[in-house]
Amino acid sequence: MTQELPLTGLKVIAIEQAVAAPFASARLADAGAEVIKIERPGGDFARGYDTAAAGQSSYFVWLNRGKTSLVCDLATDAGKATLEELLGTADILIQNLKHKALNRLGFGAERLTQAYPRLISCAINGYGESGPMAERKAYDLLIQAESGLCSITGGPSEPSRVGLSVVDIATGATAHAAILEALIQRGITGKGTSISVSMFDVIAEWLTVPLLNHEGGNSPTRQGMMHPSIAPYGVFETKDGKLVLISVQSDREWRRLCREFLGDERLGIDPPFATNVARVQNRTKTDALIAAKFSEMTVDEVTQALLRSDVALANVNDMAGLSSHPHLRRITVQTPNGPVSIPAPAPVIHGAPRTYGGVPELGDTSAT
Repeated sequence: MTQELPLTGLKVIAIEQAVAAPFASARLADAGAEVIKIERPGGDFARGYDTAAAGQSSYFVWLNRGKTSLVCDLATDAGKATLEELLGTADILIQNLKHKALNRLGFGAERLTQAYPRLISCAINGYGESGPMAERKAYDLLIQAESGLCSITGGPSEPSRVGLSVVDIATGATAHAAILEALIQRGITGKGTSISVSMFDVIAEWLTVPLLNHEGGNSPTRQGMMHPSIAPYGVFETKDGKLVLISVQSDREWRRLCREFLGDERLGIDPPFATNVARVQNRTKTDALIAAKFSEMTVDEVTQALLRSDVALANVNDMAGLSSHPHLRRITVQTPNGPVSIPAPAPVIHGAPRTYGGVPELGDTSAT
């Protein structure tokens, strides 16, 4: 017998495009909420990002399952009237329009709070509601650059973007958590709330550790796949040309690595290597010890030896490796062009298996 999903009965109005807001509303849809995606005439521009998912946008297929699509031009009186009617029965409003765009349409946060006191409204923006950059356009890579994230990403030669839309995803996840907190609060007080989530604020908070290191006089540099403050923690090549990442988190683990993998117990207490601080200061020598041992062994031999030594390790995979990975869980979602297999959402709800709705065509208002 299928259990009722936890957000069944809640109605979400999502005036959204691209990634951040759709990420948050997709999680609400997965949990049973009715999500009405309001799209401008022509649709969410993320529909046209690529054709990788059965001829459709991979972004759109990933982030819009379980929703309905309502085409609505909010710049018109009819569009505003439609939104007003929807909000009358809504529990949650999510939007990531331009700075104060809803205010200009007559749906500012103060007015929504007065007109719909139980409504939880969440505005996702680039730089917040106020401040010197509040009105700037903001997209994922722009925020990666502006926040300094790119400066600590990549190899020594030049900064790099993170290889996925990390700011958008982090912002969507933060908005999702904030909305769930507001639902709990509403269950206690009976009152809704107004939430604002800034992309810049989200990733700046995630950058706390490198920021504090900079302000403490140890500004981080780009290390490629080496950890800036732990050694050995990096990639080494085996005799057969495979790359393996290892991580030694403590001096106890280092001593065991020396004894069981390197075969030289004395290195575990040798002053240049005995503590993590010493190993980081002598990273070149530390890594050379590991690299020399790796060069004598195949990837299978290295893997088995490291596992016996209880050392954390990972293969340096690419997308082909992920596609065939034995730990990759998948779900299949229905789309207008047929079924598409995608990675499963991370939460596993024991005893309550989830089913996932389909991806709507533009203007498809039927339940999924």
